[in-house]
Amino acid sequence: MIKDLLTDAESRMEKVIENMVREYGSLRAGRANPALLDKVMVECYGSLTPVNQTANISCPEPRLIVIQPWDKNNVAAIERAIMKSDLGITPMNDGNIIRLSVPQLTEERRRELVKLCSKRAEEAKVAVRNVRRDLNDDIKALEKAKEASEDECKKALDDTQKLTDRFIKRVDEILQKKEAEIMEV
Repeated sequence: MIKDLLTDAESRMEKVIENMVREYGSLRAGRANPALLDKVMVECYGSLTPVNQTANISCPEPRLIVIQPWDKNNVAAIERAIMKSDLGITPMNDGNIIRLSVPQLTEERRRELVKLCSKRAEEAKVAVRNVRRDLNDDIKALEKAKEASEDECKKALDDTQKLTDRFIKRVDEILQKKEAEIMEV
């Protein structure tokens, strides 16, 4: 029973890490990355659709993203969606494909992105701690209901803390890597 609770908590913490990595992928770090367009939604065939479901996205150069729509009629809609987004990149359209030239980040913008990364890392840590709190509550409930011994519960609480510490450390490592990537000129 306790083992199942620990396994469940570990998978929930893993999802927190995956979400954080996905969010970091959509942050602009001065280098072209197709993940920059993950949150851009295009008005296509009467509904909002992610760009990556309406076109091929590639990065042939470190500072260039090329978007090749599957349907040429969607070029203007994709261009409008990019203009409306908070990317801060102006698309260049030649009728068939859209090119996004990713400009060099300013020092001020780099610092803003580092602050944003720190904020998201802190949110991830809070989410991990919330999973720990829920797990601790479940373990204490098992002890109270006499479904587990006091020693088993004490060991489970220690394991919970070790698990939490491991995931908090991973969050910090991911944050450090992203900060280094952003501050790299």
